[in-house]
Amino acid sequence: MIVTQQNKSLKLYNTFGIDVNSKKFVEIFSEDELQQLLSTNITNEPFLILGGGSNVLFTRDFEGLVIKISIPGLSNVVYGDKIEVTAGAGVVWQDLVMYCVNNNFAGMENLSLIPGTVGASPVQNIGAYGVELKDVFQSCTAFEIATGEKKVFNFEDCQFGYRDSIFKNELKAKFIITSVVFSLTNQPKLNTQYGAIQQELKTRNIEEPTIKDISDVVSQIRVGKLPDPSTIGNAGSFFKNPVIEAEKFAAIYVNFPDLVHYSLPEGREKLAAGWLIEQCGFKGVTVGNTGTWKHQALVLVNHGGASGEEVYSFSEQIIDAVDAKFGVSLEREVNIL
Repeated sequence: MIVTQQNKSLKLYNTFGIDVNSKKFVEIFSEDELQQLLSTNITNEPFLILGGGSNVLFTRDFEGLVIKISIPGLSNVVYGDKIEVTAGAGVVWQDLVMYCVNNNFAGMENLSLIPGTVGASPVQNIGAYGVELKDVFQSCTAFEIATGEKKVFNFEDCQFGYRDSIFKNELKAKFIITSVVFSLTNQPKLNTQYGAIQQELKTRNIEEPTIKDISDVVSQIRVGKLPDPSTIGNAGSFFKNPVIEAEKFAAIYVNFPDLVHYSLPEGREKLAAGWLIEQCGFKGVTVGNTGTWKHQALVLVNHGGASGEEVYSFSEQIIDAVDAKFGVSLEREVNIL
């Protein structure tokens, strides 16, 4: 049975810990409940689909309906050396990763300890340490909000890009994902291209790592760089790593030869947003109740009592500073509401 709550505090439902209210709030635990909710025509008022709340910054109360997706479930089917893992949209992402690692299903290990839930992963095309969601994605099931009809989206349907998908563009706020199917393998092809992973493996004297080793190393790196949302409010990386054309990169590199970057196809370069921000003097800075994390300038934090407007205003300062120094426009990865 669906229970609608009124004037619900969202402080515990966003990892920034911003204390705002939602006019209405409902939590969904099954596809049947979702279909029941959609039959009431929720488009008559503003609505927001909420997973783990790890990629959102609330700057004001939400004057509408917040739909918290908490659909559970983890299962797998093995086809030779291929494994299909199906996860409910409400499953905590790290729980899915550990389910795969503990069962020796390879492909997820580099995505360890990313905050959030499964349902949001295709929307954002989450990624870390050389691997993106699209690399292990097979399909997802979603319900069209306007009609309540169920649809399966395959890889091509999702139009994945860097931290991007069709669900952030033409299908934004038009579908609700209820489950995702991942394509994994029991024949690992480990991705250790990032120097931090290689260094940590060397420190641990691991020459032939397993997927558990990679997961452990990635988790250790993330814990060392990123604050725990349970102790200090944050949404992980606040900005995307900007991607620029070769000509622009060459012009910047002349003046900043220490520029941290990663080469991409077609001559483009991905710049490390954290490095850019740090060079502008923002690493570990506190401004009022907000600031950047002491170990990673890419992460904005709530030191306690910060409003969403305060965090947003601080992010504006960072964007302006990076643009002035490097001529590069940072784009927020976090959704602003």
